[in-house]
Amino acid sequence: MRKIFVAAVVIAVVVLAGFAVWSLNHGNGAGPGVPESITIASPPLEQADFIYIAEDQGLFAENGLNVTVLDGYTNGVASVNAMANGETDLSVSAEYPVVTAILGRKNISVISTIDEFQTSWITARKDRGISTIAGLKGKRIGLPRGTIVEFYLGRFLTLNGINLSAVTLVDINASQSVDALARGDVDAMTYFQPYAYAIQVRMGDNGASWPTQGGQLVYAVVAGRQEWVSEHPGTITKFLKSLSGAEVYANSHPKEAERIVQKRLNLSDSYLASAWPEHRFSLSLDQSLLVAMNDEARWAINNNLTAEKTVPDFRSYISTEELTRVQPEAVNIR
Repeated sequence: MRKIFVAAVVIAVVVLAGFAVWSLNHGNGAGPGVPESITIASPPLEQADFIYIAEDQGLFAENGLNVTVLDGYTNGVASVNAMANGETDLSVSAEYPVVTAILGRKNISVISTIDEFQTSWITARKDRGISTIAGLKGKRIGLPRGTIVEFYLGRFLTLNGINLSAVTLVDINASQSVDALARGDVDAMTYFQPYAYAIQVRMGDNGASWPTQGGQLVYAVVAGRQEWVSEHPGTITKFLKSLSGAEVYANSHPKEAERIVQKRLNLSDSYLASAWPEHRFSLSLDQSLLVAMNDEARWAINNNLTAEKTVPDFRSYISTEELTRVQPEAVNIR
C-alpha cells in the first residue's frame, strides 16, 4: 500500500511539473496573481490609441498583464526591427515595415490591426518652382526611407506620370523633417502625421501640399516574432482582450479617448482636429490587409528594394487564433 501511495505522489508531482512547464511556454507561467510582462515598441503616434487607452484605464492590469510601452521609436521600421531583434515582445507599425521585414526573411506574426488611416502628405517649396505635382520631376524629395511613406510616394508619382527614378530621394529622420524643408535642404518633403502637419504649418504660403495615399488606407498592425507568438497564446489573448476593452471604451467615450491620446502624446487641439478624423480605430484582421501586403511586396520587388523575386505567402505570417478567441467577428481573413 505504501508503494502505491509513493507511486501516486510521484505521478502527481510529474504531472504538476509538466503543467508548470506547459504554462510557462503558453504565457501563463507568472503564477496566480502575478502579472505577465510584455514590452511593446511603437512610434509615439495616435495609431497606438487602444494601447494608450488600455494603459490609462488599467485594462492591462485588469487582465493580468504588466505592459511596458516603449514609444520612443522614430518610425515603424525602427519598432519592427526592435521586435524582430528580440529587444521587445511586440511592435506597432504600418504594415509595410512588416512586409519588408518578411521579405528580409524575418519570422514575424501579425496578431491584429488596431487602426486604418490616411496621414501621408507631400509638401513642396513653391519658390523652387513646384506649384503642381508635375513640378516634382527632377527634384530632391525628403522622406523616411524604407517606410510606407516611400511606397505611397512611389505610387503617387506613378499615378501622376512621374517615374520614381525621375526624383532624388533623401533619407531624413522625423526630428529633422520640418527644418530640412524650411532650410531648403530638399525641394519637397513627404511624411506621415504629425510631421506632415508641422511641415505644412511651417511652410505656410510657400508650401504646396497633396495627400499621397490616394484613398488607400494604412493599417496599424501589432506583430511579434513567430516563435514568441506561438509560445504565448494565453498572454496574447489577454493582451487583445485588453485592447478589445479599450475599443469598447473608445466607442462609448470618444471624447475622453481622444483626450487620453492627446495628453499622452502632447498633441495640440488644432492638430488633433485635423488628424483624428483620418483614423478608423478598430481591432481586426481583414482580407484587405493581405491585399495591401501583397501589393506592397510586388512594388518593393519591382523597384529592386529587396533581393526577393517572389511575393511570400503572407497568410502564413498572420496569426488569427488569438483574436478569434477574443473577438471572432473581427476576423475576416482567408
